[in-house]
Amino acid sequence: MPATELLYLSRAHVEAVGVSMSEVIRTVEESFKLKGRGEVEVPPKPGIHPVRDAFIHAMPAYLPTMQAAGIKWVSGYPENFKLGLPYISGLLVLNDPKTGFPNVVMDATWVTAKRTGAATAVAAKHLARKDSRIASILGCGVEGRTNLEALREVLKNLEEVRAYDISAEAQRRYVDEATAKFGLQVKAVKSPREAIKGADVIVTAGPILKNPNPSIESSWLKDGVFACPIDFDSYWKPEAMFSMDKFCTDDTEQLLYYRSTGYFQKIPNVYADLGQIVLAQKAARENDSEKIMSMNLGLAIEDMAVAVKIYEKAKDLGIGVRLPL
Repeated sequence: MPATELLYLSRAHVEAVGVSMSEVIRTVEESFKLKGRGEVEVPPKPGIHPVRDAFIHAMPAYLPTMQAAGIKWVSGYPENFKLGLPYISGLLVLNDPKTGFPNVVMDATWVTAKRTGAATAVAAKHLARKDSRIASILGCGVEGRTNLEALREVLKNLEEVRAYDISAEAQRRYVDEATAKFGLQVKAVKSPREAIKGADVIVTAGPILKNPNPSIESSWLKDGVFACPIDFDSYWKPEAMFSMDKFCTDDTEQLLYYRSTGYFQKIPNVYADLGQIVLAQKAARENDSEKIMSMNLGLAIEDMAVAVKIYEKAKDLGIGVRLPL
């Protein structure tokens, strides 16, 4: 494509490209491997916060071996549902690493949702028990859906899903959709405690809150549990996090950066980054009784790796609109 134009991909265009969840998981895992080898550039994401508990973040990243360079400009507004709008919105720009010129601008919501679920799946592949049967999803929105979709790809013994949400309507829709799509026993529960007691895998997918009022207690957690918060520590009391035998994250540097801005004031020391886990630089799960948490913050390397795959397929398929610069 000449440097005088770029490709625009709407949400519908991105979906029409047809990248599967299994492809997204493989791509995200490869991005973690590159990060573990020190072969990426991914600075902590700066942001602005126009409304309480809302954010607009700039997420740049460069993966040389994938020829992926770009930035995601993404927002999360917890009160958007009152306006009939989604929590997450944003755009993603890929640049030509050789010239710096933008190649493509695409809707970022599909990429964000899918890569977030995929990162959970990568963590679960290495850190959850292989015989995990019961999953708890707290937060029945978009991320609750993509996380379950991705977990199904790596945990083949899942049989039961417990869904919790503060909105009874969102919970009902989730149960109906997940039951029809996955053929699992999906049931609505009335409290976080009911969701978590006896669960093998826990995903919390609510809004990110700087001053949360967490509910999850350590006494609710069974031995051998794997937990993946994608909403920071909004659901998790400090004592529940400190009860973990291994506390992992997708990026220690970014976690410490967030702590410097006021988040994560009472969390355990990080055992390992996911990059270290997938490369076996640090031991993953070592026995069936370990309680393990992966606090996934969401990394731009995941977005750029997946976006390049979408861009290349879109060009091959002739999908999208060419726009002049």
